[in-house]
Amino acid sequence: MRTKVVIVGAGPAGLMLGRLLDLAGIENLILERKSADYVLGRIRAGVLEQGAVDLMDRAQVSERLHEEGLIHDGTVLSFDGDSHRIDFAQLVGRRVTVYGQTEVTRDLMDARQGQTIYEAEDVQLHDFDGKPYVTWRKDGVSHRVDCDYIAGCDGYHGASRASVPQDAIKTFERIYPFGWLGILVDKPPVAHELIYAHHERGFALCSQRSPTRSRYYVQVANSEKVEDWSDDRFWDELRRRLDPATAEAMQTGESLEKSIAPLRSFVAEPLRFGRLFLAGDAAHIVPPTGAKGLNLAMSDVAMLADALIEFYGETSTAGLDFYSAKALSRIWKAERFSWWMTSLLHVFPDSGDFGRRIQRAEFDYLTGSVAAQQSLAENYTGLPQ
Repeated sequence: MRTKVVIVGAGPAGLMLGRLLDLAGIENLILERKSADYVLGRIRAGVLEQGAVDLMDRAQVSERLHEEGLIHDGTVLSFDGDSHRIDFAQLVGRRVTVYGQTEVTRDLMDARQGQTIYEAEDVQLHDFDGKPYVTWRKDGVSHRVDCDYIAGCDGYHGASRASVPQDAIKTFERIYPFGWLGILVDKPPVAHELIYAHHERGFALCSQRSPTRSRYYVQVANSEKVEDWSDDRFWDELRRRLDPATAEAMQTGESLEKSIAPLRSFVAEPLRFGRLFLAGDAAHIVPPTGAKGLNLAMSDVAMLADALIEFYGETSTAGLDFYSAKALSRIWKAERFSWWMTSLLHVFPDSGDFGRRIQRAEFDYLTGSVAAQQSLAENYTGLPQ
């Protein structure tokens, strides 16, 4: 078997890259170690920058997004009950759209034209410094596909980055001493826009998936276990961290899903190794505070698709040669913003009273400065490609 591009991973990054290559007439194959149902069952956030919405338009998979997505012109930040709305539309003339990552994945799956092989076991990448090929097993049978290029879109724990020799790659990582305990509930959101709240007991977030489905989070220590958190305990803790009016207005109910997500910042450099390119979570992880994970993945594959289209259309390697540096420049800016949001809104075990006073001063500066609010709005709604 032979194809032009092998894409490892059928999450939103891999599927979007495959879709863009399909539309350009570039043959590609997607390999995914999990089942399609498993991929669709992942519960992830979905705050899309305008650039990600534009990419969905370009990929011709945005009809449902425009029908069902919730457009947000701003967001609310709260510190010990004092709230301030950041008006994205007024400050920078842009907005974000709430549309779940699961729905993005479903739309891309439905539009897929090329071949996708799910439940591909023991995926291995070979000779990506020369004549690359990929092997895997399916239903006990071994397979091989030769290709021109490999795109590693298979996440933090995938085979792509793990295939790179350790002396050829450098990684940067920060593990945060807390996670987010999240709950999904079929109740209307407590507010039209997201509410990010800092409280002495920890961070809280009021988010949403639709006009009838809400997603809420509270900061918890890494040692916490989901099974120790009943629904009632979660709702009680969330109310404590919100301003009284929001806490009173919130509708509670039985959880549809409950999980704890650890927080980390991670970047791998470079993103190109011969004919292998890394993109999405295989290349970087951001804490979810800045809503950058999915958006960064979409940005990566948009750059990589353009570079591959340039190569096959013009036989120019300029875009491929510049992909790593260009993508990393945007990645580190998103890492900075996500770190800043996390630092402002969470309680750190070792920060003490001085640390909280600095956080309060940062909040007061932000809410009193139009320039600071413009910076937040510019980053949250998405920096230029």
